[in-house]
Amino acid sequence: MKKNIQLALLSGLLLWIAWPPIPYTTFLLFVGFVPMLVAMENIISTAGEKKGRKIFRTAFFGFLVWNFLSIYWVYNAIKYIGEIVAIPVSLIPYCLGPLLMACACWLYFRLRLLTGRGWSLAGLVCLWIGYEYLHQTWGLNFPWMTLGNGFATSHQWVQWYEYTGVYGGTIWIWLVNIFVFLIYIGMREAQNKQVRLKLIAGLVLIIVLPLGLSLYRYNTYQEAPDPSNVVIAQPNIDPYAKEHTYPAAQQIDILTHLSDSLAQPNTEFFIWPETAIAETVEENHIRDNHYYFQVKQFLNRYKNGNVITGMEGYKIYDYEATKTASQFTNGNQFYDSFNSAVAIENSSEVQIYHKSKLVPGAETLPFGNVLSFMKPVFAHLGGAAGSYGVQDSSQVFYAQSGIGADPVICYESIFGEYVAGAVGKGAQFIAIITNDGWWGNTSGKDQHLDYAKLRAIETRRWVCQSANTGISAFINQRGDVVQHTKWWVRTALKQNINLSTDITFYVRYGDYIPKLASLVALLLVVFIIVRLKVKRKITTSEA
Repeated sequence: MKKNIQLALLSGLLLWIAWPPIPYTTFLLFVGFVPMLVAMENIISTAGEKKGRKIFRTAFFGFLVWNFLSIYWVYNAIKYIGEIVAIPVSLIPYCLGPLLMACACWLYFRLRLLTGRGWSLAGLVCLWIGYEYLHQTWGLNFPWMTLGNGFATSHQWVQWYEYTGVYGGTIWIWLVNIFVFLIYIGMREAQNKQVRLKLIAGLVLIIVLPLGLSLYRYNTYQEAPDPSNVVIAQPNIDPYAKEHTYPAAQQIDILTHLSDSLAQPNTEFFIWPETAIAETVEENHIRDNHYYFQVKQFLNRYKNGNVITGMEGYKIYDYEATKTASQFTNGNQFYDSFNSAVAIENSSEVQIYHKSKLVPGAETLPFGNVLSFMKPVFAHLGGAAGSYGVQDSSQVFYAQSGIGADPVICYESIFGEYVAGAVGKGAQFIAIITNDGWWGNTSGKDQHLDYAKLRAIETRRWVCQSANTGISAFINQRGDVVQHTKWWVRTALKQNINLSTDITFYVRYGDYIPKLASLVALLLVVFIIVRLKVKRKITTSEA
């Protein structure tokens, strides 16, 4: 058992070293699962009882090491509620992913009892993708560790994400690991030489073909010229001081000064970060708001200018209009709070988008009806847990000139299909507004930027990321970071980006791979349950 734990630890360490933002180690993803597969094979092939439990514990340990070392920064993001209290809350993202990964490995073991090794390994790929898709779509969604994200620092290798999205990367990683595992096991089991040569040839093809096609696409890809001048502002205001130290009007003054420092008469978009308008604004009366007038006054200098900015908004209702509406303590009215993006231009037109993919715990209470008793705890994580309102789908901000922008707020940028949805509706570039300063100077902010490169490839759109205290950047349609700021610097960037109206295969069809794999995974689970019931029934009747 000790040897298997060591193998699981090795897998966890290899996957961590290969994970963004660590550069030049991505290739380790192709062997990171091999020690874990060997450990599971050791348990399966060795005499003993409770093999399923052993596999589950072994897999959970290895994947916990990988996840904890990769997303350690989660604790930094919430420790302000109390360094001791933050520990059990942090355990949710640290442990939940490994728990689901271990479940996939346990199901693989159950499948091995019913089918051969080859079919079971194919089933494991589907079960793993099923876990990833579940972790993207349910109330505790946290797809940060989706395997395909691992290529974010080597985006030149996965230009075909415009066809598959990140789940194509998940399949690629698993296929290479499985072939390496089969070759290793074959050597241990005195495998037939001809079979081994076929496996080696298959391994070479699986690595070389996707990599070669991607590098060819990367080196031959040409953007169609359709320039638009964009300015990004990074005000670098401590997120813990935004609401108390700096008056909201002063924060807007900082943003307008940064924007003016680089703007041209023909600048069309000014991108400001999440919650750049730092005081809550009643959205139904935004045109009467002082901060709105402050932004409009800035835009008077830029005829074609549009400001896309973050804002804390709210709406008041005379009745409980939404599931997330809260009642005022001193009256019969209700209200919704929103993490919003706003587009303001040189007209009376105002466009507002409400963040749809909320951070579990910090912005929404997962499974609110079931976990309502935990609302006081989660309320400390941002103050609006369980009450942030959302809108049902992505949205496009259209400028007076007809240019469409996809407003993406912070956490939403890791949801490929969701971002692609606005592109399919007409967005010609992606504007990510975020506030990564909560994480401190950790790898969290770097991972967030790296993942944005994958959105550029999937949609073949420029990404303009404005961070309050993170890393702001321009990313071209190949996923290259053309310009970026440093951490904890007040500055601005200017870039002529190329707009695009082309629709990629992935934009058109979305996450078709995980949907199909999840269906197969569900059928496998049903198959396992049915076979187990039949086996027990036969055993009972014989007894």
